[in-house]
Amino acid sequence: MRAIKCLGTDENIERGMNALYKNMGPVEARRFLLHVREMPREDSVNRHRRWQARLGKKAFVKRIMAAQRD
Repeated sequence: MRAIKCLGTDENIERGMNALYKNMGPVEARRFLLHVREMPREDSVNRHRRWQARLGKKAFVKRIMAAQRD
């Protein structure tokens, strides 16, 4: 099994900003960052539980079983 190397904080931020600027341009990248900053933060556990509650469990299991047969 291969070990996963995580980027340091500074490199992570630099790569993220470069990707935003490259794909969105400086004005839209700045607008995006302002939107993200204003968004209320949500607990990941609560978000995951809400996702699970909306998940059609029978359809999900059926898709998994079909994928295993392929």
